[in-house]
Amino acid sequence: MGRYIAKRLLYMLFVFLLLTFVLFVLYQMMPANRAYTDARTELQTMKQLSEEEKATKFDELYLKYQRMYGTDTDNKLVLYLRWLGVYPYYDGHVSGILEGNFGFSYEYNKPVIDVIPSHLRNTFLLGVITEVAVLGITIPLGIRCAVKKGSRFDRFTQFFTLIGFSTPSFIIYIIFIVFFCSILHWFPVSGMKTPGSSYTGFRAVLDVLHHVALPTICLTFGSLAGITRICRASMIDALNLDCIRTARAKGLTEKVVIYSHAWRNALIPMVSIIVGGFFGTISGAIILEQMFGFKGMGLLFFSSVMTADYDMIMFLEVIYTFIGLFANLVTDLCYGIVDPRVRISK
Repeated sequence: MGRYIAKRLLYMLFVFLLLTFVLFVLYQMMPANRAYTDARTELQTMKQLSEEEKATKFDELYLKYQRMYGTDTDNKLVLYLRWLGVYPYYDGHVSGILEGNFGFSYEYNKPVIDVIPSHLRNTFLLGVITEVAVLGITIPLGIRCAVKKGSRFDRFTQFFTLIGFSTPSFIIYIIFIVFFCSILHWFPVSGMKTPGSSYTGFRAVLDVLHHVALPTICLTFGSLAGITRICRASMIDALNLDCIRTARAKGLTEKVVIYSHAWRNALIPMVSIIVGGFFGTISGAIILEQMFGFKGMGLLFFSSVMTADYDMIMFLEVIYTFIGLFANLVTDLCYGIVDPRVRISK
């Protein structure tokens, strides 16, 4: 086990460096130049200079900021190593993500690391509640549909999930907003708390949950169709295995056959969906967070791209890359736990 994990960690490190380098080069092509912008902003404060003096002074300021940000070269590899924190700047100092310097957000006017926690907390809260609700509904529903294959309940569920599967997510969000907010007035349309409120303690928690409820319902409804159909298909395949026939022939109760034997085999293809869905919650839902004004990771990424907040974008990409690689490792380890035939120690 330890040897396998060590190999996977080395593989993850290689893939992480490769992916972040590709993303770094791509985002370097963005039409945004912090050194130029800061040099132009500082030059505008020097109104006493003539036009010729301003041109000369701008070149000095531009070079100063380029050296400050480590962009005084066009070599992409050098720029990437400086951002990573393993190659020195012009004056010899090293400052990158390995040293804890994740950059500065111009949109929020503060270090990137100070902006992330609140958005990550909101997305994690929304994602965990949604994931628990989705799995709590889809797994029993998929199992029942497989056991009652061909029944009215199964046909109705398949029809219902087909509608949900084929409807675009933003259409679902609009319908739910109109029904629950405009007609029933059960939930607020956007935000994380009641405007102007100063709740504390348990009352503040209830207020947050009240605002999170509708986005959670929307995400849950949008995820029901696909996971239910996959769970049903996996359970049907498992119920047709020879070992299930043997278990029934031994006289085991149907409940034991379904939940102790069939579900164990049906769980194998579900592992990647369950683990991937859990870690995917941290990435955020861009469309939903934008429509509901939900200050999560998805909305943060969208606003950073729109405002060319380069350091914020790169740090978010680092988080997403790490989450994806770590989720794959956890998925493989879970396969070894669920399926005894998988030997992850080799």
